[in-house]
Amino acid sequence: MIDIFINITLLAFLAITAVAIVRMTNLFAIVMLFGIFSLLSAGLFVVMDAPDVAFTEAAVGAGISTVLMLATLALTRNRQKNPYAEAPQTHRPWLPLIVVAITGAALVYGTWDIPDFGDPNAPAQTHVARYYIENAVAETGVPNVVTAVLASYRGFDTLGEVAVVFTAAVAVLLLIGGRRQKSVVKLKVKEGSKMKPNLILHVVAKFLIPLIIMFALYVQFHGDFGPGGGFQAGVIFSAALILYSLVFGLDAAEKIIPSRQLRVLASLGLLIYAGVGVLTLLLGGNYLDYTLLGSNQIAGQHLGILLVELGVGITVAAVMLIIFFAFAGRGRT
Repeated sequence: MIDIFINITLLAFLAITAVAIVRMTNLFAIVMLFGIFSLLSAGLFVVMDAPDVAFTEAAVGAGISTVLMLATLALTRNRQKNPYAEAPQTHRPWLPLIVVAITGAALVYGTWDIPDFGDPNAPAQTHVARYYIENAVAETGVPNVVTAVLASYRGFDTLGEVAVVFTAAVAVLLLIGGRRQKSVVKLKVKEGSKMKPNLILHVVAKFLIPLIIMFALYVQFHGDFGPGGGFQAGVIFSAALILYSLVFGLDAAEKIIPSRQLRVLASLGLLIYAGVGVLTLLLGGNYLDYTLLGSNQIAGQHLGILLVELGVGITVAAVMLIIFFAFAGRGRT
């Protein structure tokens, strides 16, 4: 009964937040509501016993995505421009409403055949899920079944996801550009809008940033035993450097990790992942068959998962920083 009440409450807040986002015109408030929406979604995933998904949603949705949208907002304006203020209305408002109503009705109709949540007779529970639960620990030696599935059983899929993340960084650099002029750069700010140095903020940031990095390393190398892994660790690690950039300035952050090194790291992480598969081929096995990497199956699986998760973490962290630096650098001359 309590679980039902929590689910209904979270869904109600999600619906209220979504309606508020649609109706508001203040872009800053909309970005904040997007972060709240992601945080509520993470809470819903926790209730559904999916902590790894909740971890990712909280780190990416409520964390990095919000920061990137705020960085983009700093280059534009805080309020949405009304397209009807300067030009007459050229379309009928009821047509989009009909399209949305038909699409929504089709989606609702499609949910009628979906099994109930947690139904043991659902197809997902009677096929691969049961095999993973019964054999993942014995075959991989990894207590966290989610990590075993993503990094071992579905290693090809995860490699594709890492490639997509890397492609996103390439696309951002091609569209926005990551190289700035070597001349002295100055941030374009309005009079009085530049944040003055704050001693408390600097001290708190210096205290928190090392802890965030340590937590990222914990999530990276403890993902075999609990919620976490390369995706979450990469986002958390990049969040620490983004916080450093916001507090101490973009130039100070780029002195720690220059943009050129970030591109190398983004490529290196993907190469580590793909290189593990090439190594297994050279050892006479199948691509991404970690069994041959150790003296026995468990040792090989453990080492292979550790290496590919490290590649994932490096690529994700580098890509997040590349995207942030690209957007933040747009405010410079």
